[in-house]
Amino acid sequence: MEETLIGSKMEVIDAKNKNLLGINGRIIDETKNTITVETRDGVRKLIKCEVIFKLGSKVLRGEHMVRRPEEIR
Repeated sequence: MEETLIGSKMEVIDAKNKNLLGINGRIIDETKNTITVETRDGVRKLIKCEVIFKLGSKVLRGEHMVRRPEEIR
């Protein structure tokens, strides 16, 4: 993936912690290891390597996204 995730809508479809399943919203921040999602219930910070999420029609394994946002440019 060559663009930033910020502003994208996402949904957690699998996770090591099953309590994270179904979290969805708009990504508002991204670091090397986390994504921060604004949901209806508030803001959630997710550890990338622990989740698989859907971004539009794409399914992304968070462990493959562990990199700094500036490294994609």
